[in-house]
This record gives sequence, C-alpha cells and structure tokens, in this order.
Amino acid sequence: MTKARTTLLLGGRTYTPSAPDATAMAITDGTVVWVGQDNPAKTLHPDAEVVDLDGAFVAPAFVDAHVHATATGLHLTGLNLTTVRSAAELLAAVRDTARPGQVLVAHGWDESRWRDGRLPSRAEIDEAAGTTPVYLSRVDVHSALVSSALVALAPGVHDTQGWSVDGPLTRDAHHRVRAAMREAITPEQRREAQRAFLAEAAAQGIVSVHECAGPDISGADDLTGLLTLAAGPGLPEVVGYWGERGGVDTARALGARGVAGDLFVDGALGSRTAALHEPYTDAPGTSGTLYLDAPAIGEHIAACTEAGLQAGFHVIGDAAVAEVVEGFRLAEKTVGQRALAARHHRLEHVEMIDTDQARALAGWGVVASVQPLFDDAWGGEHGMYTDRLGAGRAAKLNPFAAMAAEGLLLAFGSDAPVTPLDPWATVRAGTYHRTPGSGLSARASFTAHTRAGHRAAGVNDGVTGSLTPGAPAHYAIWDASDLVVATPDSRVQRWSTDPRAGVPPLPNLAEGAPLPRCLRTVRDGQVIHDVFTRTA
Repeated sequence: MTKARTTLLLGGRTYTPSAPDATAMAITDGTVVWVGQDNPAKTLHPDAEVVDLDGAFVAPAFVDAHVHATATGLHLTGLNLTTVRSAAELLAAVRDTARPGQVLVAHGWDESRWRDGRLPSRAEIDEAAGTTPVYLSRVDVHSALVSSALVALAPGVHDTQGWSVDGPLTRDAHHRVRAAMREAITPEQRREAQRAFLAEAAAQGIVSVHECAGPDISGADDLTGLLTLAAGPGLPEVVGYWGERGGVDTARALGARGVAGDLFVDGALGSRTAALHEPYTDAPGTSGTLYLDAPAIGEHIAACTEAGLQAGFHVIGDAAVAEVVEGFRLAEKTVGQRALAARHHRLEHVEMIDTDQARALAGWGVVASVQPLFDDAWGGEHGMYTDRLGAGRAAKLNPFAAMAAEGLLLAFGSDAPVTPLDPWATVRAGTYHRTPGSGLSARASFTAHTRAGHRAAGVNDGVTGSLTPGAPAHYAIWDASDLVVATPDSRVQRWSTDPRAGVPPLPNLAEGAPLPRCLRTVRDGQVIHDVFTRTA
C-alpha cells in the first residue's frame, strides 16, 4: 500500500477563515489536512516534505467564471490591438503582420479610446492585408472589421442582419464571418492557442475556468479539443458550457456542464447591440438588438431544468434583463420555483439590473457571472458607458453591492479576451467600483473570484475554494507586500493592518498599490505553474 504523501508549507501568511494568523498548511494526497502555526505543524507532520515560504502569501486559487480560451490564446500569441489608438496604427499593424496563406486573427480595438474615432474602411484593410483573410474583433467581441478575402469565405453574409459594405459587421453578419474565420484556422493554430491560454491562466493563479462555447462563438470541435487538452495533467480545469437554444442533447454529448454561457439574449454596449428600453444616447436611432424573447427564454430554462442541466444566457441591456426575468416567471409556471432554484441557472454579464429584478432572480437561485474589469475599463464619468448611455444610466451599471444584498451569488470572471486574465486586478475593480456604493468589500470580491466560481459550476460541498481541512488543495503562492484588513465601515473603503480585526487579511488593493505576483499555482495538490524554488 502506497504511503500518503504530505507537503508542509511553513513560514508563510495563509488566507483561511479557520485561523487568521496561520503561517502553515499541510496537504496530503491533494487535500488540505491542517492549517495553523509552524511549530504545531512540524510536530504533527514530522515526515512531510517541507516548503519554506519565506513570508509568501498563500490563498485559494482563482476561478475565472467566463472565458473564451481559443480566442484568448490567439490574442496572446498573435497581434494585439488593445494598444492601437487610431485607424492608421491599426492598418500599420495589419500590414506588418499579415502573411499569405494564413488567416490573420486579431482582437482588442476600441474606437472609444482612439484620438479621432474614425474606423478604417474595408478598402484600406484590403490594401494593408493583400489577399490575407483578416478578422479584427472589437474589444467586446460583438463586432469586427474584416477584409474582403474573409467576406468571400462567408457566402450569403451580404444578406444578413448587421451587414455593412464598409464598416464593422455586427449581429448575424458578424456570426457568419466569425464562423468562416474559425474554419480557416488550422488545428495546429487552435491547439497552440489553447495551450497558451491554459498556461497563462495557471501563471495568473487560476485553477479553473468556465469556457463559454456555442455555435455562434467557437464551435463543437473547439470545445471538444479544449476539454480533451485540459483533461491531461498539469493544467487548469476547464468547465464547459454550450450556449445553444434547444442544445440539451448537444451539451450532454460534448460533456458540457450546462446549456448556458453565451446564449445571446442581446449584444454589447460598445457595439450598440445590447437591448435597451430607451435609445442609445450617442445613437438615438437604435435601441440595440433583442435575439430572444421571454417565451423562448422560458422554454429553454424549463427544458434545461427538466434535463437536470444549468441553463444560462448572455444578457446586458435593461430590455434584455427584463425579458430574462419574464422568461424565468414563465418557466416557474412549468417546473415550479424549487426545481428552478435547485439548478442554479446562470446569467452572464447582467449589467443593467435593478434591485427588484435581482431579488426575483435570487429567489430562483440564479448565479450572476459578472466582470468587474468592464466597469474599470468603461465606467466612470468620462467612460464609454457614459458616451453610450448618458451619465444617469451609466452610473447604474454593474451594481454589485445591490445584487449581493438581494441574495444573488456573484461569480467573477474576465470574459477573456474582452478583458485580460488578471484576477487581482478584477478583485480590485470589484472593490473600488467607479460608482461609489456599488462595489463589494475586498473579502467579498475575493470570494466571488474563488469559492463562488466553484459554486457557480455546481460544486456546493461547502469547502472547495477555501483553505480549510477537507478542501481540495487548490491554492496559489504569491509574492505580496503588505496584507491588510478592510474595516467594517460600509460608507468608505478604508484599510487596517491590525491583526485584532479577527479576519484573514488580503493584499492591499488600493489604487497604486502593487498587485501580487504568482509564484506557484497548485490544483488538487499538483503544481501547474511554478517559479517558486524555496524548499527546506
């Protein structure tokens, strides 16, 4: 019989609710078995392999509740458009990168940050790219600039909603050219991109990601390849979701956790396709696009509930949120409140929500998968949200504190590549919201990016995502400066280093404070990222 293997971490600062001043943690065969002080740890585990933390910070590893692995990997390994600030810079980047015989996929342009906001014409893109098919997604991934060579690979796109002769493609036209782009990517490119994504996730202290796949996003082959890759050793967990109406059988065949994720009820605010009750402030001729109505939403929720799967939707605008709430009411008439709540269905983004809607959704056991870096990037008095919606509506977006107060479980994610894999920046954004009063405490934000992510995927054992005895050993070791404890003053975010606070401290997340650097990431006791070498 093989003897159990124990690893003992000593001399650190461990984030655990069971011992706020813990310096040591013991892990046996992938499970946390003890947390406390160094001396008792040495006595209790004399034969353990000892890791000298030398003051490093140990905390539960992160869960990213909304990602797009292949798209992010292509972004990481290819052309990055997040830093371009004009049409000329974008065209120069395309000209320098385009290669004959290989589709050029790039992401991240955001004209709201450009000097003049003028987008390049298709003729200009063609001149820069030559015969190379080019797909350049906007930062929100709900519209794209494309070359004529890519359009030629998408028959019938000219007759679909969202087609533009010269500008970005949106709606169904965007879905068509994105599908053509996917078909043009080689299997080798896809595998390289997925490996790059998983390696980056591990390097950021992430042990689990929720891949939001679907026929309009990435395709069945992409999800199958990703799940197969992630099933191997030394990588983060991938929880797959398949966003297709009526896709129960497909989701089961693919091994997806639910028929959820990016099943679109509407689009995005940046591309002016999020569905609104009132027109866009900077485009009074449109109120966005509603892809699904309440009866269709309710039918999908009821079908998933009866099948024992999570349902879920991408929903952003206030008109779309209202449609989803009505869809849940219709589903309740079919399957009942208890059955709905038992499934913990998901909503992705859910940015324009009021307290009554949050309360109703909480009563149905809904999980809100939200992205605080959206607010960090586009919130505030002079941000894109204000441009699109006006100051009054913009200030009400992403009301995390109100959502949590009404009982909604919040799970934090990045929507990578829309925002980067940067979990500590996400925790900071969830805490220091651009609208005063809408942020969470640092502790609640951290929980939303760790333990709540596991719960959002249906893991409700009470310990996963924490460092307490009996929990899976999912943790990360960080190079962190001062650890601090948020005071209980809800009116203002203040910080204290007083250990008498009685709660485990976290790194200082105040503006300007350096964020922690990941030294090691461990999943189920197995190291999946390591630049930490100190072993006693």
